[in-house]
Amino acid sequence: MTPAPRADIRHHDHIVLLVDTFYGKVRNDDLLGAIFNGIIGDRWPEHLEKMHRFWGTVLINEGSYTGTPLRPHLDMPIGAAHFRRWLQLFHATVDELFEGPVAQLAHRNADRMADMFQERIERYRTRPQDFIQ
Repeated sequence: MTPAPRADIRHHDHIVLLVDTFYGKVRNDDLLGAIFNGIIGDRWPEHLEKMHRFWGTVLINEGSYTGTPLRPHLDMPIGAAHFRRWLQLFHATVDELFEGPVAQLAHRNADRMADMFQERIERYRTRPQDFIQ
């Protein structure tokens, strides 16, 4: 029997499901959990709400996110292995919950964001004077 097709990401409830499921995995991950839990502490509800707005803006044009997503990550103790794990968890979460053009957009945007963050974090570490504080 063929499994029923999964819905595509279409509305805010889908964004909440994606973000909350993904960050539930991050919080419990052997590599990422201690870093994220240590930095976010007891502010998970605020962080999740910000991520709802970010991904809602990126994926379904909600226009509810304003901010600079790179800046909070510049001083985090993260490297290539962390980004690989983040992407593994993100892609697995998208694939278990959704399928369709917006789900594919989520994959592409996550890959691009991870590449860009890694490149800019490395540049920040080697040339902090290039960044406006």
